[in-house]
Amino acid sequence: FALAEHLAGGEDTFAALMNQEAKRLGLANTHFVNATGWPAADHYSSALDMAKLARAIILEDPEHYSLYAEKEFVWNDIRQPNRNLLLWRDPTVDGLKTGHTDEAGYCLVASAKRDGQRMIAAVFGTDSEAARATETAKLLAYGFNFFDSKIFFTRGQEVETVPVWKGAARTVKVGVAADFAAVLSKRTAGAFQSRVVLAESAVIAP
Repeated sequence: FALAEHLAGGEDTFAALMNQEAKRLGLANTHFVNATGWPAADHYSSALDMAKLARAIILEDPEHYSLYAEKEFVWNDIRQPNRNLLLWRDPTVDGLKTGHTDEAGYCLVASAKRDGQRMIAAVFGTDSEAARATETAKLLAYGFNFFDSKIFFTRGQEVETVPVWKGAARTVKVGVAADFAAVLSKRTAGAFQSRVVLAESAVIAP
């Protein structure tokens, strides 16, 4: 609350900024009215949106992401353990956030990285701290056991050549602005093919 007042002048204004960020991240089932996360009218989110938020934190703020893996914090001789029990049970887990309210139950958004592949799991509505850790571990195991990430095209890679009209060159190389990847079922991973579809068949110079 104090941080919200310092950054935005008040909690209402800070919540409005949070909603702007939620919209930017595509959190379609999220609306904030406070900075604490405590239950309030018209304050809600979903497991999917929290997974999307976790992904944004991992990708957009890697400098601070390591804080989520800290197992404990000591201040004024008071030791506060991290409530994410998976940090002790699974060395591949490195975040992210626990939560609990009467309405939502015990919740956990966790992330783990194994063999270069990262998974995020979001579990809501369990009835204890132990249950949320157990169910989240099951979900992560399911993801790693049955799915693989595949990068089809990398940033800067030439994907296709397009004809150019009215230009000095007859063709131009095209590619993707960012790595193009998908998560595929391990059982059917070999059955997928990629196809390039261009918005226009030719480019008019310049």
